[in-house]
Amino acid sequence: MDERRRQNIAYEYLCHLEEAKRWMEVCLVEELPPTTELEEGLRNGVYLAKLAKFFAPKMVSDKKIYDVEQTRYKKSGLHFRHTDNTVQWLRAMESIGLPKIFYPETTDVYDRKNIPRMIYCIHALSLYLFKLGIAPQIQDLLGKVDFTEEEISNMRKELEKYGIQMPSFSKIGGILANELSVDEAALHAAVIAINEAIEKGIAEQTIITLRNPNAVLTLVAENLAQEYQKELWEAKKGKEENARLKNNCISEEERDAYEELLTQAEIQGTINKVNRLAAVDHINAVIREGNPESTVLALKKPEAQLPAVYPFAAAMYQNELFNLQKQNTTNYLVHEELLIAVEMLSAVALLNQALESNDLVSVQNQLKSPTIGFNNLDETYAERYANELLSIKLETLSQGQENLTWNEIQNCIDMVNIQIQEENERIVAVGYINEAIDEGNPLKTVDGLMLPTANIKAVDPEHAQHYQDVLYHAKSQKLMDPASASKILWLDEIQHAVYEANTHQDKAKQWVTLVVDVNQCLEKDKTSDILSVLKSSVYNTNDILPECANRYYDALAKKKEQKSKSVSTEGSWLKLTLQEKYDYYYNVDSKESSWITPESCLPKESWLTGKEIEDIIEEVTADYIREKMWSASEDLLLRFQATSSGPLLRKEYEARKSFLCEQEEHVVKIQAFWKGHKQRIAYINRRQTFIDHIPSIVKIQSWFRMVTARKNYLSRLQYFSDHKNEIVKIQSLLRANKARDDYKTLVGSENPPLTVIRKFVHLLDQSDLDFQEELEVARLRGEVVTKIRGNQQLEKDLNLMDIKIGLLVKNRITLEDVISHRTKLNKKKGGEILNNSDNQGIKSLSKERRKTLETYQQLFYLLQTNPSYLAKLIFQMPQNKSTKFMDTVIFTIYNYASNQREEYLLLKLFKTALEEEIKSKVDQVQDIVTGNPTVIKMVVSFNRGARGQNTLRQLLAPVVREIIDDKSLIINTNPVDVYKAWVNQLETQTGEASNLPYDVTTEQALTYPEVRNKLEASNENLRRVIDKVLNSIISSLDLLPYGLRYIAKVLKNSIHEKFPDATEDELLKIVGNLLYYRYMNPAIVAPDGFDIIDMTAGGQINSDQRRNLGSVAKILQHAASNKLFEGENQHLSSMNNYLSETYQKFRKYFKEACDVPEPEEKFNMDKYTDVVTVSKPVIFISIEEIISTHSLLLEHQDAIAPEKQDLLNELLELLGEVPHVESFLGEGTIDPNDPNKANTLSQLSKTELSLSLTSKYDLRDGEAIDGQRLMIKTKKLIIDVIRNQPGNTLTEILETPATTQQETDHATDMVSRAIKDSKTPDEMKHSQSMVEDAQLPLEQKKRKIQRNLRTLEQTGLVSSKNKYQDILNEIAKDIRNQRIYRKLRKAELAKLQQTLKALNEKAAFYEEQINYYDTYIKTCLDNLKIKNSRRSIKLDGKGEPKGARRMKPVKYTAAKLHEKGVLLGIDDLQTNQFKNVTFDIVSTEDVGIFDVKSKFLGVEMEKVQLNIQDLLEMQYEGVAVMKMFDKVKVNVNLLIYLLNKKFYGK
Repeated sequence: MDERRRQNIAYEYLCHLEEAKRWMEVCLVEELPPTTELEEGLRNGVYLAKLAKFFAPKMVSDKKIYDVEQTRYKKSGLHFRHTDNTVQWLRAMESIGLPKIFYPETTDVYDRKNIPRMIYCIHALSLYLFKLGIAPQIQDLLGKVDFTEEEISNMRKELEKYGIQMPSFSKIGGILANELSVDEAALHAAVIAINEAIEKGIAEQTIITLRNPNAVLTLVAENLAQEYQKELWEAKKGKEENARLKNNCISEEERDAYEELLTQAEIQGTINKVNRLAAVDHINAVIREGNPESTVLALKKPEAQLPAVYPFAAAMYQNELFNLQKQNTTNYLVHEELLIAVEMLSAVALLNQALESNDLVSVQNQLKSPTIGFNNLDETYAERYANELLSIKLETLSQGQENLTWNEIQNCIDMVNIQIQEENERIVAVGYINEAIDEGNPLKTVDGLMLPTANIKAVDPEHAQHYQDVLYHAKSQKLMDPASASKILWLDEIQHAVYEANTHQDKAKQWVTLVVDVNQCLEKDKTSDILSVLKSSVYNTNDILPECANRYYDALAKKKEQKSKSVSTEGSWLKLTLQEKYDYYYNVDSKESSWITPESCLPKESWLTGKEIEDIIEEVTADYIREKMWSASEDLLLRFQATSSGPLLRKEYEARKSFLCEQEEHVVKIQAFWKGHKQRIAYINRRQTFIDHIPSIVKIQSWFRMVTARKNYLSRLQYFSDHKNEIVKIQSLLRANKARDDYKTLVGSENPPLTVIRKFVHLLDQSDLDFQEELEVARLRGEVVTKIRGNQQLEKDLNLMDIKIGLLVKNRITLEDVISHRTKLNKKKGGEILNNSDNQGIKSLSKERRKTLETYQQLFYLLQTNPSYLAKLIFQMPQNKSTKFMDTVIFTIYNYASNQREEYLLLKLFKTALEEEIKSKVDQVQDIVTGNPTVIKMVVSFNRGARGQNTLRQLLAPVVREIIDDKSLIINTNPVDVYKAWVNQLETQTGEASNLPYDVTTEQALTYPEVRNKLEASNENLRRVIDKVLNSIISSLDLLPYGLRYIAKVLKNSIHEKFPDATEDELLKIVGNLLYYRYMNPAIVAPDGFDIIDMTAGGQINSDQRRNLGSVAKILQHAASNKLFEGENQHLSSMNNYLSETYQKFRKYFKEACDVPEPEEKFNMDKYTDVVTVSKPVIFISIEEIISTHSLLLEHQDAIAPEKQDLLNELLELLGEVPHVESFLGEGTIDPNDPNKANTLSQLSKTELSLSLTSKYDLRDGEAIDGQRLMIKTKKLIIDVIRNQPGNTLTEILETPATTQQETDHATDMVSRAIKDSKTPDEMKHSQSMVEDAQLPLEQKKRKIQRNLRTLEQTGLVSSKNKYQDILNEIAKDIRNQRIYRKLRKAELAKLQQTLKALNEKAAFYEEQINYYDTYIKTCLDNLKIKNSRRSIKLDGKGEPKGARRMKPVKYTAAKLHEKGVLLGIDDLQTNQFKNVTFDIVSTEDVGIFDVKSKFLGVEMEKVQLNIQDLLEMQYEGVAVMKMFDKVKVNVNLLIYLLNKKFYGK
């Protein structure tokens, strides 16, 4: 029960929702959302505000309604401003006096806390507006509208969510009455006022009195004021006339005041009449417009006083009323016509609705409705009408028509009535036919069948008897059927019997035709006609095979002849029995036919009957099919299958075939025997023929073989000629495949065979191209190192030039100092001091110093290959010395890593030094971040130099250039700076003081909305730009230098090894400190300083661009270290989430950056052997650097090499004391009397030497040969031998004597090699012992190889057990490494060329800067000359007075300037005394320079000079107030504005 009660409450509430919806639709003249969606549709308050506009238009207009078209609501849902609509509705109700007891809260609507309260208020409002005559009365739809169970259940659940008590809608009237008691006196006064206004005849006054709430009039429309006045005037005059006639016989005391006045009810009636007429006019106009929706809304208006209208049938209302309007002669429908038409159309609409819901009960109820007005409607057949209408409705829906019209429904009713009438008549006819059948009267039966009402088809009166027989038999069968409920034949059964009788007649005719035609054909002996006769008469024409025509005739003729012989009496009647119960008779002579036995019926016995003919045909056809079945084609089999006997014969055929398949073995034997017998006889005969003609056969065979062979040969030859290119390709492919397989064996096999090695031995030869590339690589290395050193020196000098020019601008040094440095710079540019191209080697020096330099070569080789010496030396020196030492000497020793070997060795130094520094100097994990580690500086410096500069450009140049080029980009995250810039802009634009404080704190600046908005915009721009920079960095991981990534890996592992408790995040932050903060961050902040972007000479990045870059770098720095904004940067805390997300990306990037292979794997250093080493390593180092290195090694010798037996100590002992410059160049190189000896020595100390590094302990001729060296020599000898002497194994070759031809070939090869070696540069030639070995004869080489192999076997390097395969493996390894080395050399050559190109471009840029400085200094000189000339002119008194060219001074009193806001105050002076102080502002000859003079009471006090550039700089730096004369406070922004306005017209 409780569940049912809740369902009832939900239904009642849905009814109240529908009532409110329909009432609001009438008021608003627009369609609202469906009832179940109405609550949600009212939440935005748009419809409520429109309703407020309806009853209080002066308070609410369309402009005041937020989102009036609901576009924002449909796009993104509710907005807080939608509550404004609800508030306007509440205020409008308050303005018209609706009691507040009904009002809902704003949250009840917007937050959907109590929607039923809002619906309750709408009901109360409708009743109140009705009493005021503003709106129609709300309908009572309880029990009149239907909702589905699902809709009711959903609403019940929604009401349970509210958890409130449902308001009592039925008590609204009582509550409203209590709140608003009607004052009879007020009503009487209102009615009197209306009558008086009617008398005056002024419509505007009348309408005001009609809208008086005390008059309690409804549906008063202002736009009908004139009509109201007219109708009320006529009604009043009519009532006065009646009162005058009546008052003639009534005394004055008995008269009533309302006898001449209109009462409230009469006034209301007149209003309703006018409204009705206006509504009818409007309806007719809308019908003509043809808009169905508008028509329905017009019909629904209460003023029209029409029955209920249903919007779903809008199109039907429009079409039917439009047609009705056109049929009217006046083209106008009056109210009575509309009333009848709408009533009928609404009934039709409801009927259509019932049809759509497929509800037969509702359809029948609607048909019985008296308002629908259908003719000839018999309620007895209501169900049948409904079923027929449903079928018609479905048909019209499929054709696109939504509703059935009244005429279509009436036509359907008439059609059903006709069908019912026909059915009744047909029942009568069925009774008549059954009665005739029972009587056994064929004529009466035929008459019944031919009755029009029976509608029996295909009745032939001539077959009356047969119809009678068949129908009688059918009825007898039905009577004997116990399951049959009815004992009479119905129409369908009768019709079936008629069709059956007609079929019998057709069969009989076909039978007669067959018998007559065949027998006559046989009698006339027409053999050719038998086929056409049979085909035209036989039921199944497929039974007649044309191939059997003669057989048919013969069989039929034979049968007829046999039958004729036994005939004694001959009649003329043929008899056919159908279904063994119906006899058919046919007279051949008279051609009569009958279903009744004739009186004199003599059969024609000599003729073949139909059965006999069919049997003969079937037999003949079957015999033919059996005969042809086994040899028939597929098409013939299909024809056989189509005959009547075909399926049976096919079955026989399949059975026989199956039998033969089962007996296949025996069948095969029989067939084989028979075939063998026949073949044997044929073979004996053929053999005898050959024996008889042997000579002839031999000749024929010989000739044929010759012709065939020649033909094949010529054909093959022609084929090869036609496909020459393809054959060449195939041969090449085969050779290539063979070579590829051999190379795979060489590379992939653990023990490649000698036969394979021999094929690739030629790869070990050094070609001219190899020598040229080696020389080119050496030359480019020298140029790259020289260019790097030159560019470094130019950069230092240019930086010094910048400083000097800056000091000149500030008058700290004289112009002569700058010119002096310029001269020195140009000399360096021209190469007067350092001639970098004149590098001197060992051979160019004095002979006595050669030994010393060779020792230096050995020393630097030791330092280069053993990183521990330099690593210890770095940490022994002071910080200032170690930095310079690293930037010059160390990078020089490693040739700035100009090739793979030197890069590998330099990385080993970095690794050793870094591990040493972490081990000895790092006490905490954060020391790496907070300190300034020497090795980290060295690594970053190296990778940002010439080697890594191109990487930084590729990494950062595009995004940095985009940031710089974006002129609209403004990023300023400092609230104080933003505030000052805003104030400056405000005052500069207006020219007035802003009355804002100039000095504020961060918290104070953030209180201004403008500052917050600008900061938010900056933060948004910052995120967008940072995303681009970060994506560029992360996507370019592969561009990071390998060396930098490897050191990051070493750093991470070393820190983790020393601090095993350190977390992964801590380690990755340290990696980030190296990769981002130290390597990338400075390049982002100052891209011009790190050559990231190209800058023209004199060009520079402005302050806004610099600040943008700095902001980006700051955020990225915080993100890389996962440092959030706190404390003084609290205003950037909104970026913290973004920082955390960015850190996660950085973290992944840093982790991947450390994932690199070891240098040994990267550079394949273990694969290079002496066989492929063509040239020795060379470094380019100045005499000064050699002396400096020697000095430092001696100074820290004990710390670097504490062991006395250390190799370093031995070399230092050989070198002795530190030499001076002259000892390198030889005595007498410098004149001892030269006054500039010190400068000359300084210049000569920068002379560069090229040192070919060698180990002191390399093996030389005559020294003991160790295993490795012997292995190399033996390999070279084996290569020479296997070139000229074949063999499968090395042992086989060595044991087999060489032939004379092999010796000759070997000697020729050695001569060719000697010629080639003579052209080889000295530094690339082999040792003398190897050259001598190469000249030995082949047999001697083999003997030497055997001796060497025995020696090597004793050392364990080779073994004779595997036929010395170890040394062959080493040769194969050398071949593979030679290819790798050549490939790496080409890559190194390309890299050196690219580096040299970049260095040349940088040098060109420096030269451009030098030219720019030249121009600048020349300008300074010209200006100096001009000033001097002016001064001389002035002294001579011949020039024009200087003041003549000056602009007119500008004079202001202090009071005026104070009024303008320029002057803020004067120390020790009251404001009222400002009028006594004057200021004269004079423009000087120098642009932007102004003289300001001050006078007090006419007495000149002081003079101050203002520079507009200084003022602008102060403005940029945020200085808002400055002092002049040490006492006058001035607003900088307004002072700039004043100067611009007065002197520049800005």
